[in-house]
Amino acid sequence: MPDLDVVLPPGFQLVSYAERPDLIRDAGHFNGSIWPEFMLHDAVVQRHWHLLEDTFLDDQLVLLDADGRIAATNNSAPLAWDGTDAGLPDGWDDQFERTAGDLATGTPVNTLGALQIVVDPARRGTGLAGVMVRAMQANAVVHGFGALIACVRPTAKHRYPLAPIERYAFWTNEDGQPFDPWVRLHVRLGARIVRGSSRAMTIRGRVAEWEGWTGMAFPDSGDYVVPFAAAPVHLDRDADEGVYYDPNIWVVHELRDSAQRHPLGSVP
Repeated sequence: MPDLDVVLPPGFQLVSYAERPDLIRDAGHFNGSIWPEFMLHDAVVQRHWHLLEDTFLDDQLVLLDADGRIAATNNSAPLAWDGTDAGLPDGWDDQFERTAGDLATGTPVNTLGALQIVVDPARRGTGLAGVMVRAMQANAVVHGFGALIACVRPTAKHRYPLAPIERYAFWTNEDGQPFDPWVRLHVRLGARIVRGSSRAMTIRGRVAEWEGWTGMAFPDSGDYVVPFAAAPVHLDRDADEGVYYDPNIWVVHELRDSAQRHPLGSVP
């Protein structure tokens, strides 16, 4: 992996899967440990996640602390994008599907698509999330891409599951900054908010599976507020199916402009 112009905490090291394939398994366990169980059952992830470990090794970055422990990770993959807001994928799932489709057809790619950033819960609030966003930006620049796009899963949305994502995306604090902490960080690092995506990810399962994933009982058909779900989950007992659409928010980092406003080596 080429050197990335990103300021790291003293003693920390940023490596890719290509450089450290021995970290792939541990990074996978690290990533999965922070998500509620139901979020691990997206069919698109199950179909295509192997591409990150087989093909796009340079785009999977691991931040190691001075003792060699995983402190944070990021995952991303390239895709073709026409540069217009209307041309953005429908959501997170569609973005990943486009990556797989572009790879299969040999379509030239020009954009890096963020998939996730995970920070060790014990280290949250220490600035590592910003470091990993910067690392994604820098990796995109190294590849010659003009933009980093991210269908962001807002970290506070699960507290407001009934609020439409189209409105939540543009909520602000009294100081005018984005209300959601994760969206706010992206904006501070040069991104602009485009729109909400009400069906960014789709997760389906049988009623018994949903009960196992959530530890809840669903005695009747209808919509249920589930812990850590950012929108209600619809359970249909007659069809023996539960469906959850995870709402996300599209943000775009225009890297040529961003590099001038916020040098990649600095993290606010």
